[in-house]
Amino acid sequence: MERKVIAVNRQARHNYHVRETIEAGIALQGTEVKSLRMGKVNLKDSFARAEGGEVFLYNMHVSPYDKGNRYNHDPLRPRKLLLHKAEITRLQSKIAERGLTLIPLELYFNEKGIAKVALAVAQGKKLYDKRQDLAKRDLKRRLARGEREF
Repeated sequence: MERKVIAVNRQARHNYHVRETIEAGIALQGTEVKSLRMGKVNLKDSFARAEGGEVFLYNMHVSPYDKGNRYNHDPLRPRKLLLHKAEITRLQSKIAERGLTLIPLELYFNEKGIAKVALAVAQGKKLYDKRQDLAKRDLKRRLARGEREF
């Protein structure tokens, strides 16, 4: 059995240089898991922050479960990420470097059916970096099509 991807942060690789990726568990409430299984989650504009020896994920929108009634949750509440203490201290030291941040790349269920987040230690791209990436991608696309004039 393979992992089932729930959501992908498509803007992450466009806006950031990914330096390193790590896998983290995520603490969820009951109806949140049901919403994830239905695929009702959005990672756009979400980020993680280490504070007080813990790591939290902010701005991840998990839609309320349709049949959850009063047991539903706040869609944008901060969610605790489950990491070992040594991993957290290593991440905090990397984040302390200039311009590095924690960005979720994707959310998925692993082989055991447990929700996991692929986090990236990333550095923001400048506008000219984004333009270069687009030009490279366009050139590759043209070469793949076999165009002679470019």
